[in-house]
Amino acid sequence: MGGVTTMTVQHTASGSRRRPELAAFLRSRRARVTPADVGMAPGLRRRTPGLRREEVATLSGVGVTWYTWLEQGRPINASAQVLDAIARTLRLDRTEREHLYHLAEVPHDPAPETERAVGPEVQGIIDALDPLPAVIYNGRYDILATNAAYIDLFEETPRPSDPWNVLWVLFTVPAARCPLVFPQRELPMMVATLRAAYGRHVGEPVWESFIRRLAHASPYFAELWERGDVAPSGARTKTFRHEEVGEIRMTSVSLSIIGMPECRIVVYTPDDEESRERTAFLRARRTEKIPPPAGDGIRTSVPLMSD
Repeated sequence: MGGVTTMTVQHTASGSRRRPELAAFLRSRRARVTPADVGMAPGLRRRTPGLRREEVATLSGVGVTWYTWLEQGRPINASAQVLDAIARTLRLDRTEREHLYHLAEVPHDPAPETERAVGPEVQGIIDALDPLPAVIYNGRYDILATNAAYIDLFEETPRPSDPWNVLWVLFTVPAARCPLVFPQRELPMMVATLRAAYGRHVGEPVWESFIRRLAHASPYFAELWERGDVAPSGARTKTFRHEEVGEIRMTSVSLSIIGMPECRIVVYTPDDEESRERTAFLRARRTEKIPPPAGDGIRTSVPLMSD
């Protein structure tokens, strides 16, 4: 970058609201980093706590005037590469780095899912919900964790992708294997929920690649995506089909998880007595080793549900 950074001006309303917060955040992070932290001599007559602006600019390879403007909250654009350099200089952790990108309105790659692994405490919560099926999704509908009741319901649904992704399965599985009884009603709502989450990730390579690949694999997804509809996640009533017990009507409720941004626990509750009995049979079959009804028996594969 050679110390030269092109200055362009932002004019978005959201940018004008975030700029003062961005300025305050940069100043606070700069104040906590000492010269010794970055291998510099402290020098004499240092009155500034932490690093000086010109030191941050030099260490990050950007122009002093440009960095000064950024820290003053002026409406200038920053690239992902420049923000990465500043984040390294200021020794930002993953959460702080994502916050910096958000305030600067710059698309970025989120932390790998391995860094957002479901811990034993959260897994224990969804396990304790058995016999209610429960699953943890991120904003893209990747499946991060499930309990046994969830697997009971959709063990025969194939798993064509890794990581598990509900949308990928629903839009690419053969129609005869789709677990949704009313896909023409449910799938548009799910795509609208995905688009609402996508608004926070526009331009991020992981998201853009996922949407591009799914649109290529499924013309129906491409059609729904082009509609531009948005919807929040929330309570929904859905009807699923199970090869052994038939239709099961469920109400889903989404719960946010502190410490796992944009991830949610989705819990499914039987919507009527018949569905409760069928869900209870599936659990009893697992816990008490009840043999399956006469016929082809149970096919073992990978689970799938939606919220």
